[in-house]
Amino acid sequence: MRIDAHQHYWTMSRTDYGWITPELPVLYRDYLPGDLEPILQKHEWNGTIVVQAAPTIDETEYLLTLADGSESVLGVVGWLDLFDPSHREHFERLRRQPKFVGFRIMIQEMTDANRVLEPSFVQALREYARDDVPVDLLVKSNQLDALNALLDAVPGLRGVIDHIGKPRIAEQAFEPWATQIARAAKHPNIYCKISGMVTEADHQAWEEEQFRQYIEHTLSVFGPDRVMFGSDWPVCLLAASYDRVMEIVQGAIPQEWGAKEKALLFGGNAKAFYKL
Repeated sequence: MRIDAHQHYWTMSRTDYGWITPELPVLYRDYLPGDLEPILQKHEWNGTIVVQAAPTIDETEYLLTLADGSESVLGVVGWLDLFDPSHREHFERLRRQPKFVGFRIMIQEMTDANRVLEPSFVQALREYARDDVPVDLLVKSNQLDALNALLDAVPGLRGVIDHIGKPRIAEQAFEPWATQIARAAKHPNIYCKISGMVTEADHQAWEEEQFRQYIEHTLSVFGPDRVMFGSDWPVCLLAASYDRVMEIVQGAIPQEWGAKEKALLFGGNAKAFYKL
């Protein structure tokens, strides 16, 4: 099964998406399943994992409604606020939907990433880890120390780091990201999405070779069994087309990887992680 493990849909008439403004004209429009399906057919994808793009329960419910009407949506990663005492009630309601496959923690949006180490947050995440719930982890590279401390505190977490932890590709900064992401990879239940890289580069002047060391390092430390491709469409359109995103990743796959390893990267691991 071929799966794009990370993409988004949205409707601008909703009020969830404060970060999408007219200053981002490429994104400031509706993006719905009908827009992506011709691209999915071109690349012979069986479907996608749609990930929340707004920190609201309402948006998660909206995405689940979209998923019900689209065969190409295999799963929805929603949003939960683990600081909200009602987070478990929201989760139990969402999990009744057949295409709800997990939730995302948006550490990226926290002014102080160390808030994830507060006892109530750690305890909440331990409960979801005990239940083997898939959790997406959105972090910037300067927050990886906090993430690693959280992974140490919740060692059984079934988690996936989005966008390879957002290294500073535009600056070609490799350390300390490389050491930090390797530390995260030591947790056997932590996966990593090969996604979201073009928007961490110079949107107008990137070169394909600039991504190679980051992709190669991520594939090396996580191995073929814990990585998954995600287009991050349509956010990727700020810097590259869907086709170019595919070409960047395909060009950095180790030569020794055969059909089995590539099948895991392009769908097998996403299917296993999200329990499809």
